[in-house]
This record gives sequence, C-alpha cells and structure tokens, in this order.
Amino acid sequence: MDDTKKAKNQINIELPEEVAEGVYANLAMISHSQSEFVVDFIRMVPNVPKAKVKSRVILTPQHARRLLRALSDNLAKYENQFGPIGGADNPPFPPFNFNTPKAQA
Repeated sequence: MDDTKKAKNQINIELPEEVAEGVYANLAMISHSQSEFVVDFIRMVPNVPKAKVKSRVILTPQHARRLLRALSDNLAKYENQFGPIGGADNPPFPPFNFNTPKAQA
C-alpha cells in the first residue's frame, strides 16, 4: 500500500490528559432503546448505600455489537496469557457493604 492510501485510512485520535487518567468502576449497568445502548459505569464504595455513575457511554446497536466482539476477543487473549478469570459463580451485583466491617471512630 502506498503512503497516500495509508494516510487516507489512518485516524488521528487525541487522548486528553484528564481522560487518559481513566475512571475506576466496579459495576456497569446497561439499558437500551430501539436506537441506542446506554452503558453506565458505576463506582460502589464499601458501607455506602448510594453509588455514583462515574461515566456514561451511549452507543448505536452496531457499535454495541462491535464492542461485544472486541471485549470477547480481548478476554480470550487475556485468558490465554494469564489463565481463566475466576468468579463466574459470584452473584451478579456485589453486596453494598462488600462484606467488610463497619468503620468505627
């Protein structure tokens, strides 16, 4: 492929510093309508009954399918390199208290 065709097929992606730092989430909730999927990434904190949505991503159904395939592919590669991921028998949502003792002052 010559350089002009390569340049046409490349996308310049900018990653701002505040986005590059990432956001930790330990729960994701997914909803959908006919035209979009909404993925809310949530951080639950031990002994706090209220959780906050830290990030929301809205996808078309086609992009949701691509994300599913990409996640499946990457999970398979991860398990090939590091072994099976455990925890499949855990409940679907972690308990709000994470089974940790209550903090005392």
